[in-house]
Amino acid sequence: MSESEPIGFSPAHENQTYLIANGSDGRASVVAFNRAELSAILSVYGRMVAQGEWRDYGIDMQKDRAVFYIFRRSSERPLYTIEKRPKLARKQGAYLVIAMTGLILKRGNDLNKVMRVLDKRLTVVK
Repeated sequence: MSESEPIGFSPAHENQTYLIANGSDGRASVVAFNRAELSAILSVYGRMVAQGEWRDYGIDMQKDRAVFYIFRRSSERPLYTIEKRPKLARKQGAYLVIAMTGLILKRGNDLNKVMRVLDKRLTVVK
């Protein structure tokens, strides 16, 4: 192999079949953040990382929701959780921010307005 040849990647088990849960239209039925939503979330996340408030994140895409976890340290429980639940869009709002205690801090249909609750500085209660 020379340096000019491209590196080819192949699956570890080429003959193995994987089962994917499909929706009625034949596509995988998973809720995900679109590019604009993820950009807005990562913008707030980047600002808070620069301030030293947050250090890690995780993304989970499930059948009924997409979740963005925000951690102060990767070994802890999530400090905040941002969820997208499309089924609740007409009722309570598709987006919600949940605190570490499970308390819903804010919900609504506009992601930028919902995430404003994250801009407030954390304070120590004595």
